[in-house]
Amino acid sequence: MKITDVKSLLIDNFMFVQVQTDEGITGLGESGAWAFLEASASSVEIFKRYLIGQDPLKIEHHWQYMYRCFHFRGAAIMGALSAIDIALWDIAGKYHGVPVYQLLGGKCRDKARVYYHVFGKTTEELVQGCVDAKKQGFTAVGHLTPFLDEPRGTVIKFETYAKQMADAVDRVRQYREAVGNDVDLCIEIHRRLSPADAIVLAKEIAQFRPYFYEDPVLPDNFDSMALVANHIDLPIATGERLHTPQEFAMLLRRDAVHYVRPDVCLAGGITAAKKIAGMAEAFDVKVVPHNPLSPVSTAACVQIAACISNFAIQEFPKGEDHAPKNKIVKSTLKLENGFLIVPDAPGIGIELAEDAAENYPFKPREFKTRLNEDGSVSDY
Repeated sequence: MKITDVKSLLIDNFMFVQVQTDEGITGLGESGAWAFLEASASSVEIFKRYLIGQDPLKIEHHWQYMYRCFHFRGAAIMGALSAIDIALWDIAGKYHGVPVYQLLGGKCRDKARVYYHVFGKTTEELVQGCVDAKKQGFTAVGHLTPFLDEPRGTVIKFETYAKQMADAVDRVRQYREAVGNDVDLCIEIHRRLSPADAIVLAKEIAQFRPYFYEDPVLPDNFDSMALVANHIDLPIATGERLHTPQEFAMLLRRDAVHYVRPDVCLAGGITAAKKIAGMAEAFDVKVVPHNPLSPVSTAACVQIAACISNFAIQEFPKGEDHAPKNKIVKSTLKLENGFLIVPDAPGIGIELAEDAAENYPFKPREFKTRLNEDGSVSDY
């Protein structure tokens, strides 16, 4: 079997890769480069020069070849590599007639617990989102910020430190009181705090028993994350912006993370995600796959969730059961009482709809961010 073509497809807010073979088997993957999807698509074209004519089943060799060939890294490049890697695993599963997880050691579980996205511009909207998620059967909610969800391009009004912290703590209190102990709260800080502020907030909200404290500080300095981890009593979840297994190793060696968050579509695909999970297991750290993308990403994540012993919970983005997300693919995974049922279809278990590109043309993300009231750039 040989690879005959590699295509990148920009659809809605997403970028997919299809790898075609001379035996009629097509593999599907997705890039997690997010705002740099056009650059990621260009990277696919470069990888394509190598891949045409290759045996698609030599997955590890192709990963190493693409990763190590030109000595350069970056989110756009790794997003392209990840999408291709997922597509190659999809081909392998279809070729052997089994789900990808079967090729990775078999199932550890039949279903994967998920947490649901909750958004809101006001405290009331966020609290109601928690209540609604509980009514829908979810046992955990995430993307849940104590600081409100200001849209990109917003100017963030000045608040005193005392008011900002007091309001943040009170919001987390309201989240907990709204759902009781029947729903876990995955608190998302969006990297907006300094290490000192992150330590103060964590100590204040620990009484409300968050499941984890996600990305309290910027991911660039692993020592800063370790500093926070060593001074608080909450488990830290981080890793969504990292795109090499070595970066996760540096976090783990510093005891800077309790839940690693590899993005299967950014950190090297299924090949790298399985390795990252293995490293984490050796450190008694659990895995919460990052997943803000399409149902294709969800399907790839669930293959990992199914076959690793240290899986904790799966991010499940809002809107998977509504257009355009559920129309981009032929079918989505089954959700049941807050769990995704692990599929038994060959490959990753999902296919693009034939008319997806026609019905949902590409919408590039706007290049803008939030500014503070004094004109400086906000890290959120």
